[in-house]
Amino acid sequence: MRHTEMSGKRAASRFSRLSIVIALSASALLSVVGPAHAAPARDPLPADIPDYQAALNAVKSTDVRNAVCRFLRTPVPAGAGGPVQTLPDTAEPCQGLPVFTIKDPLARNEVTPGFVAGTAKPLPTEAIKLTGLVSALSTSVNGRNATVMLAPTQGGGWHLAAIRDGDSDAAYAGKAAVGTFVFTEPQIRGWYQLKLTTVEPLNDEARQGLGGQASVSLSDYQKLVKARYADKLPGSPYDNDGYSSGYGSPAKTDDTSSSTLLLVGGSSAALTVAGAAAVLFRRRRHTTTG
Repeated sequence: MRHTEMSGKRAASRFSRLSIVIALSASALLSVVGPAHAAPARDPLPADIPDYQAALNAVKSTDVRNAVCRFLRTPVPAGAGGPVQTLPDTAEPCQGLPVFTIKDPLARNEVTPGFVAGTAKPLPTEAIKLTGLVSALSTSVNGRNATVMLAPTQGGGWHLAAIRDGDSDAAYAGKAAVGTFVFTEPQIRGWYQLKLTTVEPLNDEARQGLGGQASVSLSDYQKLVKARYADKLPGSPYDNDGYSSGYGSPAKTDDTSSSTLLLVGGSSAALTVAGAAAVLFRRRRHTTTG
């Protein structure tokens, strides 16, 4: 009888330890996969967005919101090549405007100079890089939409680089999903989705860039952009004459405390912080003179 009792206690002890192990294993599994209703992972990127909290702080800041309000209060100049407007500073730029918020930033990816030059392999990690962030407004304001564009700050973090009329950049950037990348070809305002090694167009400009094809391999896309831009990369005679391919390394500028905001017109009208104006003007010049 005593032997039976001891056996029963040992069995109970083993069962108890097994239950604890199962419970701990289940807890560890849940901590990895999360509950069924957990928020989806952030859009995939060649590299994760650095200093993402700084980007969130920037788009939620009073300074950026006021800049958006000043942009929305100013009529967009008609036609390209018109005079650049300096927006006057006002004490309460958002007063009287409908309520809006600025959405969380999304990655704005471009193809790399090495990919365009043909020296990088046609692989997602070598073909695409993060060049900036874009944030759309939660709603249109007096019939207008706008996109906040952030640039990396020297030493880390993000700052306001421009505010562009419309919300197409953020709309396309938001199409990234698990297992895919979204990137832009800025010269033609083309947006593409990369699925493994297949490039698909997301807008009419991109479809034209692929010659009307529904999709091409990443290798074939590399041949297309190499033919279009390899002789226009930074440092080339084309670039030195005052044009820009748009595929140079993004300039990391110091965060400016200046409230000077400039507004340029054209098909991609944008407000820009004075420190970033040179970059925007060079890209516009290439776009408009081709």
